[in-house]
Amino acid sequence: MTDGQGQSLIWAIVMLVIVGSALISRRIPIGQAAKMALAWIAIFAVGLTIYAFRNDIASVAQRVWYEISPPETVAQGDALQIRKSPDGHFWVDVQLNGNVERFLVDSGATVTALSVGAAQRSGIQPSGGYPMILNTANGAIAADRAEAATLIVGTIRRENMPVVIAEEFGGTNVLGMNFLSSLSSWSVEGEWLLLEP
Repeated sequence: MTDGQGQSLIWAIVMLVIVGSALISRRIPIGQAAKMALAWIAIFAVGLTIYAFRNDIASVAQRVWYEISPPETVAQGDALQIRKSPDGHFWVDVQLNGNVERFLVDSGATVTALSVGAAQRSGIQPSGGYPMILNTANGAIAADRAEAATLIVGTIRRENMPVVIAEEFGGTNVLGMNFLSSLSSWSVEGEWLLLEP
């Protein structure tokens, strides 16, 4: 018998003695005491089973929860899946120089675009020089060129990523084609956007 088995046997005996002494001290009839002892043994057995299979139970519970309320992003190895939002767009949280901002993934945007607020919170300053002229749904705008030292989307990390900043973006940040084209592949499958680094 190993030390672990010996300790388990000792704990089982201690538990039986505790339950038995509690029943004897109350002077409960033997039949009723036996039923109560079996109930306690069943409770301990269920508790031990739950403890032994706690990781499997947690995994099953997570899968069931994913079916009820799928997460926005799911990492599968190095790849990343982004679930379509109720508004029909793909939104994702992005770390810019360590600061987390919400981004719309837009394959129609040439370059990754930041609101002025997101740029300030992320410590990104315009690099100067000539602005970039962008054609948007609201017409042509002039956007300041800049660079994000680090841009992290889930499991995907890019460094020195060119970005543009403009007041006209309001509070919206856009993850554009300069990010998407840096990936080995990206595609839309049903309700999911799949990104391969």
